[in-house]
Amino acid sequence: MNQRLLGTTGFEVGEVGLGTWQLGGDWGELSDEAGREAVHAALDEGIDFLDTADVYGDGRSERLVGEVLDERDAWDDVTVATKAGRRLDPHEADGYTAANLERFVDRSREKLGAETLDLLQLHCPPWGVYYRPETFDALSSLRADGKIAHYGVSVEKVEQGLKAIEYPGVETVQIIFNPFRQRPAERFLREAERRNVGVVVRVPLASGLLTGAFDADEEFPEEDHRNYNREGDAFDVGETFAGVPFEVGIEAAEALESAVPDSATMAQLALRWILDHDAVTTVIPGSLDADHIADNVAASSLPSLSANRHRQVEQVYDDVVREHVHHRW
Repeated sequence: MNQRLLGTTGFEVGEVGLGTWQLGGDWGELSDEAGREAVHAALDEGIDFLDTADVYGDGRSERLVGEVLDERDAWDDVTVATKAGRRLDPHEADGYTAANLERFVDRSREKLGAETLDLLQLHCPPWGVYYRPETFDALSSLRADGKIAHYGVSVEKVEQGLKAIEYPGVETVQIIFNPFRQRPAERFLREAERRNVGVVVRVPLASGLLTGAFDADEEFPEEDHRNYNREGDAFDVGETFAGVPFEVGIEAAEALESAVPDSATMAQLALRWILDHDAVTTVIPGSLDADHIADNVAASSLPSLSANRHRQVEQVYDDVVREHVHHRW
């Protein structure tokens, strides 16, 4: 798989990583064994960037990732990014203190079984955190103490990403970016590239909409966020179907079918479209299916999309999707 440098971290990572939200929950029932098998499948395909969080299954995702890496003795071959902050209740800016962050980091180190976390990302913090220099000073102290090697921020909004990279210690930003969420390309990606900040793209397939596998009558399990969070009742609605109303997403996916190259799937079209933006370091689609993981990895080897296909993707966004998402994130 093609590699890209993750900002100033020194880590070279594959263009396609693995998001492990599914290992923790919110996507339907899953056994530990099935979760471990998904991580094994990713490593078998050459994936070397794994993204998790301390709240995915209350640490279950971190634990399963750590168990697989221990079993394969693969820690030196993989970069593991985790996230912290969402354990706060209430989730407020004032909770992003040095003591709380150190407590969260120590818990993640224990769950993963890692002395030092490769990359610690603030987990979609409230707006006020971006104006708390002491929070970022605390992250620098954790780095100096050897508990984390690097830190970044996972953001909801473009403006938050732009604010985050004003702090010199922030080496990465994780953001939603895909053919249904194109606003980061207007300014954020350019500014991140200028500052040599690594960009990790999550929700690249819009919670499955960009696989083209759903129809308007699709039903999801009760415990699946694609069922219970369509209106943002549990967390930011932008994390579910990238914020696109489900019926609109179905219409947009159908309109995109003509842009898919003969040799590719719609999911590969979406991933290739993202990777055609040079400022992106890696995309982290989540999947539990070995065949889907292999198909995702194959997107790295596909040729860049033609200018005409890029225009088609932009046209579908402008005609169908833009009004629902562009002003919000």
